[in-house]
Amino acid sequence: MSSLPAFQISGAVASLRRGGVIAYPTEAVWGLGCDPADEVAVNRLLGLKRREAGKGLILVASNVTQLDWLLSGLNEQHRLRLDESWPGPNTWLVPHNGRVPQWIHGDHDTVAVRVSAHGVVRDLCNSWGGVLVSTSANRAGCAAATQRFQVLRYFGGQLDYIVPGSVGSQKKPSLIRDVVSNQVIRS
Repeated sequence: MSSLPAFQISGAVASLRRGGVIAYPTEAVWGLGCDPADEVAVNRLLGLKRREAGKGLILVASNVTQLDWLLSGLNEQHRLRLDESWPGPNTWLVPHNGRVPQWIHGDHDTVAVRVSAHGVVRDLCNSWGGVLVSTSANRAGCAAATQRFQVLRYFGGQLDYIVPGSVGSQKKPSLIRDVVSNQVIRS
């Protein structure tokens, strides 16, 4: 559970609703997020990071129900893999079947999804009412921010809101695996 006052979460959500890009702590690093349905916001986030759009982005949720629209059609074995690893620092590549826009999945037939165990992320997704874009707060090729001052160093006043808080106890960003092959993409 997040120990943040409600006004801080509502301030972040208000920024998201205005098409903003926000920073927030996650399990291991600071993340950048925005409304995944807002192409302008996603392109702005990619520009801030200097990240190629073809790489795709992660969608983060507070619970698996927020991802049901995307996970329907997975077989029992694949759903079990997801259910056994969430919530937590486990990101899965799942077939998107045309359910997400290209500015989210990039050049891939899959999209990366995670159900977070971090209280701030969960509060954000719950207050927002669904999934958010989640990508590490850093410029391409630079180390991911683990402290708020690093977020400020990378992005200064270019962000619309920085949610207070601290990263969790994980030592590195989430493990990424493909749900169908169970192959590890990033350890």
